[in-house]
Parts: sequence; structure tokens; C-alpha cells
Amino acid sequence: MKIPRPPHNWQVSPRRAAAIQQELARAVRQEQPAGELRLVAGVDAAFVTDPPACLAGVVLWDSASGTVLESHTARRPLLFPYVPGLLSFREAPAIIAALRRLRRTPDALLVDGQGLAHPRRFGIACHLGLLTGLPSVGCAKSRLIGSFQMPGEKRGDYSLLVDRQDTIGAVLRTRDHVRPLFISIGHAIDLDHAIELTLACGCGYRLPEPTRLADRLVASERSKTRIRSTIRRPDPA
Repeated sequence: MKIPRPPHNWQVSPRRAAAIQQELARAVRQEQPAGELRLVAGVDAAFVTDPPACLAGVVLWDSASGTVLESHTARRPLLFPYVPGLLSFREAPAIIAALRRLRRTPDALLVDGQGLAHPRRFGIACHLGLLTGLPSVGCAKSRLIGSFQMPGEKRGDYSLLVDRQDTIGAVLRTRDHVRPLFISIGHAIDLDHAIELTLACGCGYRLPEPTRLADRLVASERSKTRIRSTIRRPDPA
């Protein structure tokens, strides 16, 4: 998959990173997708410490057949400190490297993280959607900002996530009687279709299948990295 170079550096100060988010947030589009969102790329990332790096995984999921078409991982050095709200500056370089390994171009991205449900309305799902030009959805396990009423207990029930009178996402029940997910627009999609896409990728788990499998892929790669690190470490004298 071809992804253009980003219009900014990743190795910047936190203050500059926040300013970049504010600048790029103006370009995020909230709109009905133009075509069918059949091929969905789920992305996730994790960190290792020896040496410090971000591990990213992407799983390309065919929502019509319920099959995995491709899966790839990538590793990039950590260039940015942990700062709440600036996750994309730690994770996105590795995620983009993994996405570039796809032989097919996805119709949409499902991102384990926030989209518009972010203090500057520019979470990692917005960042990745804007850089790839693809419809993208933030699918987070927990709330970053906003208030909501708890949705009903049935799959498909949802309530709106609101911040300062702005609707920034939905609190969606993806499985009966299981904790909801926090869904928000990333780019080039509207909230109704973001909810619809998340449910269409469900396979009986709390997480939609593309991000669930991406999470497992990253966890497996992280475990291998730890084993290799242990093998390389010399025995104490």
C-alpha cells in the first residue's frame, strides 16, 4: 500500500506535536463513505523496552467472507515520550510502516484508539486516516474525554459521547452484557457508518475482529521479542 510522506516530522517537542494536531484537525472530513467498506485493516501497537521501540500490527480483514487476507508487523524506534493525547507521535510511524507492507489497499481503517473523541479532536484514528486518505474509525476500549449515558445491554445499543455540547462519538455495546467500546470518527466517514462498520466486523467478541486480531498479532511479536532479548542477555558472573 502506498502512503505519502507525512507533512511533518515525528521527532518534535510535545508542544509542537499538539500544534500539528490542531493544524491537521481542520482537514478531517466527516462524511458518508463513497463506496463499500469491505476490506478493513485493523491496526494496533505496543511497546518494548530492550531497546525502546514500537511494535505495530495490521490485519486486513474481508468483512464479507470473514477471512484474514494479510497480516504484517513493523518495528520502529521510539522517537517521542509518553504524553497523554499525543499517542500518534509514538505509534503512527510503526503503524504506517506495517500498512505499507499490505499488497492490497484497504477500504477502511479500524484503529485501536481515539478519533474525534480527543481534546484537540485529532486522535490517532484521525491522524492515520488523514495520512492514508482512507475512511478511518477510532475504536477505543476506554474513554479519553466526554460524558455519556450508559447504553442498553444488547448488542448494537449505543449512546452519544459528548464534550462541550459537541457529539464526539458513540458508546457502543458490541456484545450483550459486555462493557461497551468508545467509537469515534477518524476521517472520511460519519458516525452512523462508523458504528455500522464496527458492528459488521464483530465475530462474537467485545472487540471487532480486525483490531482483535491485530492486538493478538502484536502481542505474539512482543512475546518473541522478549524471548530473543532474554536469550541475548548474558548470565551474571
